[in-house]
Amino acid sequence: MLEISEIHSFYGKAHILGGLSFSVARGEVVALLGRNGAGKSTTMKSVMQLLPPRSGSVTFEGHELVGLPAYRVAKAGIGYVPEDRRVFSDLTVLENLEVGRQPQREGAPHWTVEQLFELFPNLAERRHNRGKHMSGGEQQMLTIARTLMGNPALLLLDEPSEGIAPVIVEQMARSILRLKAEGLTVLISEQNLHFARAVADRAIILESGRKTFDGSFEALEKQPEIRDAYLSL
Repeated sequence: MLEISEIHSFYGKAHILGGLSFSVARGEVVALLGRNGAGKSTTMKSVMQLLPPRSGSVTFEGHELVGLPAYRVAKAGIGYVPEDRRVFSDLTVLENLEVGRQPQREGAPHWTVEQLFELFPNLAERRHNRGKHMSGGEQQMLTIARTLMGNPALLLLDEPSEGIAPVIVEQMARSILRLKAEGLTVLISEQNLHFARAVADRAIILESGRKTFDGSFEALEKQPEIRDAYLSL
């Protein structure tokens, strides 16, 4: 579904991604792992064309994305949940969800507000609360739910477990597994190896914008030197 080939992405003169290549198959949940600064968020932004690669290719369902404006990437069926959440703080939960609404998309799960409330019960209880009156974990749930209102075929989650309470992390893991069961393809950026192992089929480890590992978690467990070198804090 998603094919990234030899992309080089920069912030100004800083060369962040150096020839990164990997693919994500339809229905897969793939975790991008690595320390802060490894290039995980930059990869997400490069896919969305918020930070267009200077060279290389990003294709989604066979169509080239490089050079498209970000809104065209979203309309193509990619949903992006940024690390900083960006809920509309003065809008209620219901109003935030309406902002994300798009028509049903062929070949992708279709989500209604009530289905999303079933997926995230905390949001159902706070449906009339404004975004600014919610906890960080609830805001993360709201951002994911608002993105799902766009009925994406591929969901990009940037650090979904970062800075939220352990009980919410557990709820988030269950929700992602439900998304997978619904047939959604998911690419997750994570530092939390335990969380990633619980939800993902495969791990890709980044270091300084380059891929150092791509395989199953079982294969990663058999190579502790890689885990210790690139994932230990």
